[in-house]
Amino acid sequence: MSKNLLFEIGVEEIPARFMAKSIADLEKGAAAMLREARLSYDKIRGLGTPRRLTLLIDGLAERQEDLKEEVKGPSKKAAFDGDGNPTKALEGFLRSKGLTVDDITIREQGNGEYVFATKEEKGEEAMAVLPDLLVALVDHLKFPKPMRWGDYDMRFVRPIRWLVALLGQEIIPLRIVNVTSGNVSRSHRFYGSGDVVIESPETYVEQLRENYVMVDPAERREVIWKQIQDLAAAHNAVVEEDEELLEEVVFLLEYPTALMGSFEEKYLRIPKEAVITPMREHQRYFPVLDHDGNLLPHFVTVRNGLPRNIEIVTAGNEKVLRARLADAEFFYDEDLKIALADNVERLKDIVFHVTMGTVYEKVERIVKISGYLADCCNACRKEVERGAYLAKADLVSNMVYEFPELQGIMGEYYAVAQGEPAVVGQSIRESYLPRFAGDDLPESINGMLVSIADKIDSVVGFFAMDMEPTGSQDPYALRRQAMGIVQIILQGNLPINMGELIDFVYELIASSYQTEKNQTATRERVYNFFGQRLENVLSDSGLKYDTVNAVMSDAIDDFCLIRTKGEALEEFRKNSNFAPLMAGFTRVNNLAKKAESAAYDIALLKEDAETALVAAYDRFQKSADAALAANDFETAFNAIAAMREPIDGFLTDIMVMCDDEKLRNSRLGLLRAIADSMLKIADFREIVVEK
Repeated sequence: MSKNLLFEIGVEEIPARFMAKSIADLEKGAAAMLREARLSYDKIRGLGTPRRLTLLIDGLAERQEDLKEEVKGPSKKAAFDGDGNPTKALEGFLRSKGLTVDDITIREQGNGEYVFATKEEKGEEAMAVLPDLLVALVDHLKFPKPMRWGDYDMRFVRPIRWLVALLGQEIIPLRIVNVTSGNVSRSHRFYGSGDVVIESPETYVEQLRENYVMVDPAERREVIWKQIQDLAAAHNAVVEEDEELLEEVVFLLEYPTALMGSFEEKYLRIPKEAVITPMREHQRYFPVLDHDGNLLPHFVTVRNGLPRNIEIVTAGNEKVLRARLADAEFFYDEDLKIALADNVERLKDIVFHVTMGTVYEKVERIVKISGYLADCCNACRKEVERGAYLAKADLVSNMVYEFPELQGIMGEYYAVAQGEPAVVGQSIRESYLPRFAGDDLPESINGMLVSIADKIDSVVGFFAMDMEPTGSQDPYALRRQAMGIVQIILQGNLPINMGELIDFVYELIASSYQTEKNQTATRERVYNFFGQRLENVLSDSGLKYDTVNAVMSDAIDDFCLIRTKGEALEEFRKNSNFAPLMAGFTRVNNLAKKAESAAYDIALLKEDAETALVAAYDRFQKSADAALAANDFETAFNAIAAMREPIDGFLTDIMVMCDDEKLRNSRLGLLRAIADSMLKIADFREIVVEK
């Protein structure tokens, strides 16, 4: 037999950003505890609003499963003394399991005899174990910022105000701090009947809905999005889906009603990001666009309640936004009065890091690094350096001070408005990309180079100061910045030598600051750090892990070249000769380890299979060397393929480890030379051939 369970934790308003994880943790915690308690169930659902966390369990067994398990105790020698009496080891084992000597058996296992016993435990009624389980579940929930209230020692996300705990229609008796469980929930704070007597878990969702609480987040999301889309359609407009904002709004309210408000068109003259940011970040409003993607003087917001007095509510929201936009307009106009280049001097007052000077000093380094990169990539050095010089200038602007998320974005607007070339403005904005995993990458070559310069300065600088990431700690986001550099280089197919770049940046930093690590140590650590990021990117692109290992075993200075080689090897692996060729290479490489050197005497190699292999190796060497010099990896791999038959013939017909020492050494030397040449192309020792 089974029943449904309802457990609702009524609280003061929980911050929206905590809700999704709290509900997920509630589900996971309940599943783990029920499994440990031997209580089966059909389905677990976590629900919630800002004022409640709810657990619904369908088909919960009314009784625990009986426990019957075999337990192993000490060895027979340790369990009994010389007279056959139980030792303290056996007595302790029996006591811990609630058993007696009559319950045990002796059985052989492995190299000895051991004590075994079957432990049986009759399952209890679910109602008897659920109170402690549910209290423990609440105790085990973790939150980023828990709090205490009253004189209680308990810490929870917010003070608990009521508890509903039902198994079927029966109340599960429990108490958490000063709150006793019952069957009374609460309606919407401003609508409904106040107290809501829950008849059963099956009626819970509908009873709350009747009292203006949509307890299911999925239902609220669907209702909110439909209302938003309906409002947009009614105005022949578009509201783009914003998953992050939508989820936050879902967990800000219990009963949604969307409404559309307006603001003065004059605010559309300022950059749209300066309008959208206060709208979205401060007010949780959805911007409204026309079908061409242009911002309209409207917004959509969602109130927590019924559509009563909607005009008054709309006017109130418009008034609040109007004040925000007036501030943004003022900031924009004031910022334009000061040349962006004049702001650069003010960066001397902002500390980048105590070990690496001010933001102004960082800008000086970024300019030099950008110029170096421009020369490497045949870009316009003057334009790249100008973008780098202005990249941080908007940090001291009024707009960015108020809305830090607009850094770089406002810099582009100010630069273009003040007569800078569009490509310079674009590089200012793109210098911050990518800001997070999955973010856009810079599109312009100038933006790519300034972004790389900014990030490599931080990565090399913090490594040189012995402040590299450790474990889960990465306070300066160096992993993200290094990953961004790898992605930018690969997307732009940029001919950047990473080892030389690291040295250049280190020397810039070391010329002005006392570093904790010398250049060699820093270079090696940063080099390996980028190698890990490159490996991840190549694997994520679809290359097999052993292909990646094979092409990254040597120097990885040129990321694009490594990728090209990996793609060529991946294609080469489709060749029907690949598996037998790798089998032959493995034998060649194993024998080559016995060679003293890669030297061999052609005059001693007279057998047909020997002369055939020597001739094939000569052809291979010439073809492969020319191909590698031209970075033509496809041709290099095809040259290897031509070695299959000569290698197989040699290994079949020739006794390599013959008695004649000179002949043996020549044969081994030839194999060593072949193995070394193949390994110059890729480390085939890393390849795992599927059987």
